[in-house]
Amino acid sequence: MTITNKSLQELLPLSFTNTPAVSIRKENKIWIATGMLIHYLESFTDSLVVTEENEKPIGVIGGREIIENVIKNPTSDFFDNTTVEQITDPNLIILSGTATLGELLDKWKQTRRAFSIIPNSLGGYSAISGRKLLEIGINCVTDLTVSELPKKDIVYFKQNSTLKEIMALMLEKNTRKLILEGTHSFISDRLIIQCIAQEFDFFRNVKFLERRIEELFKLEEAKKISKDVNLSEISKIMYTSPHPYVIYQEQVITPWDVCMALQSERIEFLG
Repeated sequence: MTITNKSLQELLPLSFTNTPAVSIRKENKIWIATGMLIHYLESFTDSLVVTEENEKPIGVIGGREIIENVIKNPTSDFFDNTTVEQITDPNLIILSGTATLGELLDKWKQTRRAFSIIPNSLGGYSAISGRKLLEIGINCVTDLTVSELPKKDIVYFKQNSTLKEIMALMLEKNTRKLILEGTHSFISDRLIIQCIAQEFDFFRNVKFLERRIEELFKLEEAKKISKDVNLSEISKIMYTSPHPYVIYQEQVITPWDVCMALQSERIEFLG
C-alpha cells in the first residue's frame, strides 16, 4: 500500500489545518491582489482564495493569472480598474476532511496548480500547498533519490531578454521560474509581481515590458546540490529555503516534483 491511500490528516497530524487560507473579495481591484501575492507566492498558502460577500469561496488567483493578463494589458488600467473576479480561476479545489493524499494529487494534476483548501474547525478554510506537502516528504523513509525523479529541461533566459519575453516563456513552458544562462540565478513570477508593484507603481507612471531584465531585477539564487540525496533530504532542503528551487547536475527540482514523487511505492511514512 502506498502512502497515497492515507488521509492528509494522518500524514499531517500536527499541522493539517494550521495554515489559514488567505482570501480576497471578488470585487477588489487587481492592484490589491498583486500586493498580497508578493507576500504569499512560494509560501505555505501560495495563492489567494477569491470569495463572495458571504465569504463563500468561488475561485483562486495566483501569479499565473497576473502574468497572463499583464501581457494582454500592460497598463495601469489593468491593475486599477480590473476586478479580481474578472481574472479568477474558478477551479478551486475544496477537499473534505477525510481526503487522501492520492485524491489531492490527482486533482492537482488536473488543475496544474499545487493549491487547495480544506474546512477547518473555526468555520473557515485552511490551505494545503505544494510547500506544505514537503512536511510529508520530510517524514518519509525511502531510497528514492533526486536523480530518479522525472527529468525536466531547465528553461533558460538571456541577460538581454525583455520582461515581455520572460513572461511569455513562463506561460509557454508552464513554469514559474526561469534560470539565467550560465548561472544559478533565477527569476520568478513573485519577483516580477514585486517589481511591478513596488518599483513601478503598477505601471501608473511608466511602461517597462520592453525593458531588459538586467535593468530591472536582482535575481534569486537557486540552491545547488552536488550529492544525490533521497526524497526526505531534498524535502528538508526545500522546506527551510525561502525560495524552494534546487539544481542537481542539469536538473531542477521544485516542490511539485516532490509532491508527485510521493506516489511512489518505495516510500514508507514515519507517522
